[in-house]
Amino acid sequence: MAEILQYVHKEGFFHRLSPFTKIAFILVTSLMCIIATSLPFLITLVIALLLIAKLSDLYSEVIQQSRLIIIMSVVFVIITLMTMPNGAIIGYLIPSVVPVVGGSFPITWGALEIGLILSLRFMVLIVAFQLFLISTQPRDLVHTMERMKIPIDYTLMFVIALRFIPTLQIEGTRIHEAQLARGYNPGTGFIGKIRSVAPIVVPLVSNALSRSNVLGLTIDIRGYRTGKRTRLRESHLQSRDYLSLLVMCIAGCGFIALTLVQVV
Repeated sequence: MAEILQYVHKEGFFHRLSPFTKIAFILVTSLMCIIATSLPFLITLVIALLLIAKLSDLYSEVIQQSRLIIIMSVVFVIITLMTMPNGAIIGYLIPSVVPVVGGSFPITWGALEIGLILSLRFMVLIVAFQLFLISTQPRDLVHTMERMKIPIDYTLMFVIALRFIPTLQIEGTRIHEAQLARGYNPGTGFIGKIRSVAPIVVPLVSNALSRSNVLGLTIDIRGYRTGKRTRLRESHLQSRDYLSLLVMCIAGCGFIALTLVQVV
């Protein structure tokens, strides 16, 4: 499985966009999915993001994380059904034929609708951020955030946090493979998976702490916050960026108009 949030070197449409355009894309998409409460609109938004991934040759990278997205979506729906009963009852999480606890958690249409809305919002945010991160090199992201006058401390923390996610995933995979090569057998099933966590987490945390010390020394050695930095490559908005921004403006205005019509 590919690393989570790891940059993928390709020459698709999304890769050729300016990081500023991609940040605008994230803001517009996030605001629309957070404000929207319509299931058809959120489903359309998910389909649109998958089409963008397909046109940008990033569909396979996005789909690789579908298992995690589906599991989390199901968890959101179940938690909502258990904690927010609202509306007509259409069934039960535990069938009524089960003794003692049967019929304890009713499935209501209102809770099911809210759970699906939360799940679709989660899908939209994850897919949108994944498209942004796997198509943008960290250096381009840093330069763009600097040009947006974001303090360098926040920029550094954001980029380091993003880079640590795939690094920890790679490190965890290596530790797990090393444990298996040494003959470690935690067993099978759910209990085996629980037993296999400790031999991975302990060295993973230790390596992460040592890596953070090295990172701190590296930042000091390279003269962090001393002098004016120069850039090897300057990114500028191209015609495709202006076209993408125009499409986003039209989509945002249309969404606002639909929202106002529903409110009125």
